[in-house]
Amino acid sequence: MKITALSAQQRDPNRVNVSVDGKYKFSLDITQVVSLGVKIGNEYTEEEMTALEQESQFGKLYARALEYSMVRPRSVKELRDYLWRKTLTKKIRTKTGEIIDRPGASKETASRVLERLIEKGYLNDEKFARFWFEHRFMQKGTSLRRLRLELAQKGIEKHITEQLISENIRSDEEELQKIILKKRGRYPDRQKFIQYLVRQGFSYDMVIEALDGSA
Repeated sequence: MKITALSAQQRDPNRVNVSVDGKYKFSLDITQVVSLGVKIGNEYTEEEMTALEQESQFGKLYARALEYSMVRPRSVKELRDYLWRKTLTKKIRTKTGEIIDRPGASKETASRVLERLIEKGYLNDEKFARFWFEHRFMQKGTSLRRLRLELAQKGIEKHITEQLISENIRSDEEELQKIILKKRGRYPDRQKFIQYLVRQGFSYDMVIEALDGSA
């Protein structure tokens, strides 16, 4: 099996189309082409060609996962869940209107992508937890109870969450007062405002006491 052509993709110039024996076979990232030594005229066994196709799959999934993790910091669990979805078979419609199954990435490739992202420092649960803490608690405002729940849902270990909380100097009472001052104008209806504050994780009694005290 011989590489007969290499050409840059029109929609993504960072990827190179690889033709084998005169027909398109797969695409690789430019860095993969260089690191793997792929050149026109190279000949490969069927097993070696399969390995190159696996590298193609890895490159595509790694690029997508990296983009996903760059939108905002992600926890390891979030990325693992994202990659798991990419392994599922999906039904797609062809240009002729036919519905076919498109296999997802292999679980081995997904695991390899996750390991690479961790190795490169793009995934770090402690850094993610600090981002989430700053965003949800320090900026937007929420209760410690809800914060603990959210971080647990993101797969953050309890000791990381508790360390962040121990470093915080504000109490739930102070946090509640901050939210009341910030949000009161948006909720002229007292009952709806109470419901909103309770959804943030504060107890009903604490909310009533805080509202009555700030009236």
